[in-house]
Amino acid sequence: MSTQIQKRRLGNSNLEVSAIGLGCMGMSFAYGAAGDKKEMISLIRSSVEHGINFFDTAEVYGPFTNEELVGEALAPFKGEVVIATKFGFKLDPNGGPKWVGVDSTPENIKKVAEASLKRLKVEAIDLFYQHRVDPNVPIEEVAGAVKDLIQQGKVKHFGLSEAGAKTIRRAHAVQPVTALQNEYSLWTREPELEIIPTLEELGIGFVPFSPLGRGFLAGKMNENTKLDSSDFRSTLPRFTPEALKANQSLIDLLGRVAEKKNATVAQIALAWLLAKKPWIVPIPGTTKLHRLEENIGSTFIELGPEEITEIEDTASKIVVHGARYPAHIEKMTGL
Repeated sequence: MSTQIQKRRLGNSNLEVSAIGLGCMGMSFAYGAAGDKKEMISLIRSSVEHGINFFDTAEVYGPFTNEELVGEALAPFKGEVVIATKFGFKLDPNGGPKWVGVDSTPENIKKVAEASLKRLKVEAIDLFYQHRVDPNVPIEEVAGAVKDLIQQGKVKHFGLSEAGAKTIRRAHAVQPVTALQNEYSLWTREPELEIIPTLEELGIGFVPFSPLGRGFLAGKMNENTKLDSSDFRSTLPRFTPEALKANQSLIDLLGRVAEKKNATVAQIALAWLLAKKPWIVPIPGTTKLHRLEENIGSTFIELGPEEITEIEDTASKIVVHGARYPAHIEKMTGL
């Protein structure tokens, strides 16, 4: 499969990336047992051969093991790929696998940057996101700390994740924000209210995470799907059997469009996002080559205005059941 994926520019920045990226979190963390390291390295390298040049990781995925994996896999492609990573979670001081809060103090940001540079085997972090808004540190201080790192040549671009419109504006005034990473998909459409207009006005790119609804919008789950207790989706209100059953009508809608376009349900879900704005770059994650190829196929599907209207009109009549997160995690988002 040698067709070239088109490139997209993230907002007004000079950062150009493949129209979809690869979310690497699930290779090491969150969706059950970590993948086999050799296989995951092979998958990441295959994705480069398929034209993907944008990779997403974070200190907290593992912790650390995902950055190490991405660093090793992409070492042969220095200068050809864009690696995004994140700071801002407070890790268990006893070395446990859990995070214990948030920490975006300038000292921690600088410490994380140094450690991430080593694990990723790079001289500069292409895109450095604040992973979650820290209520105890003014966003201006966070932006200032990243600005210092940019001036020192250790970071190239500043990003925010799960931030609201006011926070984005305040950060952007100190250090231009290149990209925002929030959840956005056909079953999480809140960004359309305030976030997308703000990004458009300020010239900031949008990198939707979980563009396939953590796997649900790939159309392979139903109320009988059993999730292992090591899969964090088993704790999410949207993945109870009742919610999975109630939300199936979204899959039916995507399926109808997919049939007309000779595509898969997942490809239509991604093509819809790509059609929304030319500066939107979804980062679906996968651990399987055939899924990677399926996701890449979405960049070659063109949805016409009527098809987009049909999808959105029908989707807006469907009430999505279940919150994105349990209440204690929802509180940690800056939305």
